[in-house]
Order: sequence, then structure tokens, then C-alpha cells
Amino acid sequence: MTAPALWIAKTGLDAQQTRMSLIAQNLANVNTTGYKKERGLFADLMYQNVRQVGAPATQTTTLPSGLQMGTGVRVVATEKIHTQGNIVQTNNSLDMSINGKGFFQILMPDGQINYTRDGTFKLTADGQVVTNEGNPLQPNITVPANAVAISVGSDGTFSVTDDTGATTDLGQINLVSFVNPTGLEPVGNNLFRETVASGAPNIGIAGQDSLGTLTQGSLETSNVNAVEEMVSMIETQRAYEMNTKAISTTDQMLSFVNQNL
Repeated sequence: MTAPALWIAKTGLDAQQTRMSLIAQNLANVNTTGYKKERGLFADLMYQNVRQVGAPATQTTTLPSGLQMGTGVRVVATEKIHTQGNIVQTNNSLDMSINGKGFFQILMPDGQINYTRDGTFKLTADGQVVTNEGNPLQPNITVPANAVAISVGSDGTFSVTDDTGATTDLGQINLVSFVNPTGLEPVGNNLFRETVASGAPNIGIAGQDSLGTLTQGSLETSNVNAVEEMVSMIETQRAYEMNTKAISTTDQMLSFVNQNL
């Protein structure tokens, strides 16, 4: 003899395990530069329609309410929350943060462009501006060997001062926005990939067309709030315990019925 409550509670356990995994992911990345926290979206499963609402009760009346039995819950999506993280000063001339909307463009080894909020950049041996993994910032910028100071304007203007005191403009760091940034696919290493859901990238100059501005010598921290995640963890634990209790109680009820058959 089985009971639907066992399977319903089982789906609840699965859903809470997924939520706990997302909380753990957020807490693990609380210090990851430019990280955007994740959340799970849940939906109730299909219903067994035992008594159709509005069905005829007699020749002249209809049922004002029905009898539908739910079958549980499922995870329908996980999404990134693209809110602004805190800005911290590093005083490193190659660190850049975006204050507002936008992403940096990164050229990948396969020739595709990925996008990031992580403004931690480095120089290669030939002066190319790259990420921590060595992938070039786009548009490509190469700092000459005789540069003694680097300056990045709030609009992305990239210039250097050489050992003679002369200033040279090396190019423009453009930012990219998306109609639906939640639709971007996270691929690891603080990178996102364009998808059909995100829409095509809109490339522009920082500070224009609703894009954010750049701040040199600073980085954007994770937007994870550790206190909120701890509260969510407690809520998830209690929900998991309640679903476990539902399984235990249903098992006791079935055991009582079986013993009295």
C-alpha cells in the first residue's frame, strides 16, 4: 500500500536540497569579484483532477469548487540576480569596477566573446591587457614597455604616461549591456555567455546610453549578503525537516493500517 504524501514529500526534499546547493554556491563565492548571487525558482506539479470545478452537479446547478490533489513541487529554473555589488578600493591601476549597468568584453581562445563584471586585469609580457586566465580584454589594448603610469577615465578612455612625461591615448574600453542579463549563461571564471534569452549585446561608451561608469583602482565585490543567505539556510533546513516529518508520519499511518488489515 502506498500513499501520495510519500511522493509529494519526496519532491519537497529534492527541492530543498537544490535550494541548499544554491545557498552553498552563494556563500562559497561571497568573496568572488563580480559574482552575482543565484536563486532557485519553484513551481507546483500537475494536479489530479478528482472533481472538476464548475462541473454540473445537477441539471440546474454546477459545482462552486472542485477537488484537485497536488503531486508536489519541482525546480523550474535558477537565475542570477544582477544587482550592484559593493565597490572596494584597491589602488591597483589595472583594477576597474563598473558602477551601474554593463559588462567587460573578453576574447576567448575559440574566438568568441564572453562577458564579465570582474575588472581584475593584468599585463602580459608584451603589455597586453588580459584577465587572470590570460584572455584579452576587448577592444585589445597593449601598454608600451616605457609606460610609467596608466590612467582609465570614467568613460573608459585608456591612456598611459611614458618615462618622458608624454601622455598617449591607447584606446577605449567599451561596455556591453543586455536587455535580459538574467538570460546570460554563466560559464565559470566569472564569465557569462550570450544566449537567445539574453538578447544581442548592446555595445556603448561607459556613462552613455544608460551604461555604468568605470572607476579605476577599485573592484566590484560579490552581491551576496551573507546574513540573508544564513537566514535562507535556516528556512531551507526547517522546510527539509518538515518534509522529512511528513514522510515519517505517513509511514507510521501506513504501518498502522497494515497492522490492522
